[in-house]
Amino acid sequence: MTLLDTAAIPISDETPRRRTRAASWSALTKPRLNLLVLITAAAGFYFAGGTDWLVALHLLIGTAATAASASVLNQLWERDIDALMPRTKRRPLPNGEIAPREALLGGLLLGIGGTVYLALLVNILTAGLALATVLLYVLIYTPLKTRTTWCTLVGAIPGAVPPVMGVTAATSAINLHALSVFALLFAWQMPHFWGLAIMYRRDYAAAGMKMLPVVDGPVLKRTVRSIIVWSVVLLVAGLLPWFLGQTVGIYLAPAALLGGVMLAAGFNVAASPQRREARVLFLTSIVYLPIMLLLMLASVE
Repeated sequence: MTLLDTAAIPISDETPRRRTRAASWSALTKPRLNLLVLITAAAGFYFAGGTDWLVALHLLIGTAATAASASVLNQLWERDIDALMPRTKRRPLPNGEIAPREALLGGLLLGIGGTVYLALLVNILTAGLALATVLLYVLIYTPLKTRTTWCTLVGAIPGAVPPVMGVTAATSAINLHALSVFALLFAWQMPHFWGLAIMYRRDYAAAGMKMLPVVDGPVLKRTVRSIIVWSVVLLVAGLLPWFLGQTVGIYLAPAALLGGVMLAAGFNVAASPQRREARVLFLTSIVYLPIMLLLMLASVE
């Protein structure tokens, strides 16, 4: 999974009445979830030494458009699957509030418009990353969700690209700063998503999605092992900016502490892989990321 569909506590799409058209399009573009995409892009920009805030503004506008495009096109592809899950069956497409053709047109316009906007007002590299993110998310990650457990690793790539776009907007290059933020976001998504997938294991199974907790055995041995491994990787990734000389001051100890908290939450799931423990892991990951990003920005060289 990616930041585009697991970056916040899932909120039921159940609603007592039919939404207005504006509300339907808002639900389709997921502005609240995509806010985290913008935050990570802005963090990457500042972390890489970006100082031109007009460029930063253009970065956020173009990124918002392409992230919205990915959300719309993903829901268009998965509208039949969404209709099978209680958590998603009232989304605008399965609920009949937005026609598929309209969603296709809107999603394409957002994606093309956002990419062109970034190319003209930021730089070609950032625009290329935005386009690649949309294509990878929609055309590769989305269909893989019903085919293989490797979908999570593939989906983590577009989820980790927004902060890299921030770096390229500031520097016009993919450098070690880009490596640092990519590693952090990529590793973070693993325990974050598997916590969510354990919580909604039955929903994903009903929809035919091949998430690891769905195809794993009843005691979730592979899932909890993967959570522990990737929590360790996340701990290392969080320390990477310090070892690369990108952060100064007291960064090392708080970063290690935050990584340790995530690892402890992972071990808690390993001891008892139930919904309650998975929720603790998921919520811990939600708290971890903004604090970690703020720590990085406060300690930047």
